[in-house]
Amino acid sequence: MTAKVPYGSVEVGTELPAQSFPVTRATLVQYAGASGDFNPIHWNEKFAREVGLPDVIAHGMFTMAEAVRVVTDWAGDPGAVVDYGVRFTKPVVVPNDDKGALIEVSGKVAAKLDDNLVRVDLVAVCDGKKVLGMSRAVVRLA
Repeated sequence: MTAKVPYGSVEVGTELPAQSFPVTRATLVQYAGASGDFNPIHWNEKFAREVGLPDVIAHGMFTMAEAVRVVTDWAGDPGAVVDYGVRFTKPVVVPNDDKGALIEVSGKVAAKLDDNLVRVDLVAVCDGKKVLGMSRAVVRLA
């Protein structure tokens, strides 16, 4: 697959449109059902606190997936992402209230590579804390 963004129109430093992704306890239940990850740190406050967490936390893979949406929305084709990786730096704590948490993601083109590929570096923040480190996607552009 190839993105809809032309390689020639992109320069190093090109900023992708930033996005914010709300996460509620209901979101975590839905993700658990879809992923099969029913670890109690994602739904049981008592258990999460007993293992040293401040509260229930979002699934790492959910956080990772939300972050890469900035790239796939920009590229116009999820299949254009040929490589993606992150390091988990802080958990996304999801309070049991009507607001939940908000993951804010921005990205920019960090390098133009051979064969119409670009590397996009992402920054994902929740509650003022960086939740993903070394978040990078390699994307094949048109």
